[in-house]
Amino acid sequence: MFRFIFVAIFLILYLILSIPVFFVEWLIGKFNPHARDISSLRIVQWGFKVILKMTGVKVTVIGEENVPDEPVLFIGNHRSFFDILLTYSRCRNLTGYVAKKEMEKIPLLSTWMRFVYCLFLDRENPKEGLKTILQAIDYVKNGISICIFPEGTRNKGEELSLLPFKEGAFKIATKTGCPIVPISMNNTAEIFENHFPKIKKTHVVLEYGTPIYPNELDKDVKKHIGSYVENIVNETIHKNAELLKN
Repeated sequence: MFRFIFVAIFLILYLILSIPVFFVEWLIGKFNPHARDISSLRIVQWGFKVILKMTGVKVTVIGEENVPDEPVLFIGNHRSFFDILLTYSRCRNLTGYVAKKEMEKIPLLSTWMRFVYCLFLDRENPKEGLKTILQAIDYVKNGISICIFPEGTRNKGEELSLLPFKEGAFKIATKTGCPIVPISMNNTAEIFENHFPKIKKTHVVLEYGTPIYPNELDKDVKKHIGSYVENIVNETIHKNAELLKN
């Protein structure tokens, strides 16, 4: 329970103290947009790394060298709020995350999210959802990676289960030709969600898969690329479950 309290206090202070930082970032952006982008990325990453340090989580990272130095579409399974912290804190370059529309209503936090190119997806409105995907495509064309969790919501089922991956998310890659990097995460719900409101010191596994280039896939595979990537993530989380037994 103490970890939860410490994390909550840090997060509140971080957001409050961000208010003057927003003005500085805005000012930097007026003269050097790229410098503002990088500084915003590093400031958010610093906050996430501090929170992860406070949780005491042990992270085993596999295949990080697989991430190419170009805009990519990160595709991952999603079981915990901490999935975002674990992955975003390791992004080498600008990466916008696709979040649910409700996150846009959270003061200060949503401001940081906009600064780092996050997009807000309205899951109840297909027309607005399409606009979000088109914006993500535009970001990739302009050198910004995108991360999306294509299960569409946080999976509350069994640890090694997956919800069906939604094919629409993969248009970001098929329309731009950017590589897809599968992200497979094990045991992240054990940090917080499995025993809310306690934050537990635990061991998680994060694996970055081999990049998948949509234009190099067979026509039939490309047509069902969501299922193809889902199978890769599914195989990986089952494989890595063995690492948590040691």
